Amino acid sequence: MDTLDAAPAAARPAATPRRSRSGTTRDTRVSGQPGFVLHSYPYKETSLIVDVFTRDYGRVGLVAKGAKRPHSKLRGVLQTFQPLSLGWTGKAELRTMTDAEWVGGLLPLERNSLLCGFYLNELLVKLLARDDPHPLLWDHYVSTLNQLAHNEPAQIVLRKFETALLKETGVAAQLSKCAGTGEAVVPVKSYVVDPERGPRPAQPNDIWPAVSGQTLIDMENEDYASPATQAQSKQLMRFLLHHHLGGATLNTRQILIDLMQL
Repeated sequence: MDTLDAAPAAARPAATPRRSRSGTTRDTRVSGQPGFVLHSYPYKETSLIVDVFTRDYGRVGLVAKGAKRPHSKLRGVLQTFQPLSLGWTGKAELRTMTDAEWVGGLLPLERNSLLCGFYLNELLVKLLARDDPHPLLWDHYVSTLNQLAHNEPAQIVLRKFETALLKETGVAAQLSKCAGTGEAVVPVKSYVVDPERGPRPAQPNDIWPAVSGQTLIDMENEDYASPATQAQSKQLMRFLLHHHLGGATLNTRQILIDLMQL
């Protein structure tokens, strides 16, 4: 399945160019780097621009020259949700892909799990700056794909990944402690989460979604057994993601809401 045809047009994440925030010098040649295709789109007549998420280099933009040619070895390899070994060269915003090999080890995503996978990819494309390494987030991504492939509850799997994404990119604070004071949240009290600072006690005039301290503790511990935690965490993550996306609409998110009430 070609990555260009892997998702409906509305579900394809927009590949928004971003500059590196790391300030590090980019390597001119990389080989054998574990990675996944997030998104690809046509470039000139026979090539593709491919957004990849790699273990040690974060999100990287690559030009796959000749990948659209019928007999290119890259054409059948550059598929989403498949573990790859990648190589590239160059220092520009878009580097040149030199190698891509299928590694294997993950079951394919199917049906609703496939759409959930595209939602993950859209989040990564829109929230990760290029060339910022996030090895822990990489581990979360691989684990999340594996859980989805094994049909674990999508609502819980996605909440865990959303929380990990905001934390690993440095835009979410620890959920079990109040912002400013550092005091532990109390299970029976009500809180709101300031998108820029973290939790604080809820006030009568708050317009942000209020959640219980127990929900925040459960989210911090990745414990979603409680129906109340599932419901409140869903509303909280919608609010936080909307803020950090600058109000931008996630196409796949809306489809998931329509189909699965996630």
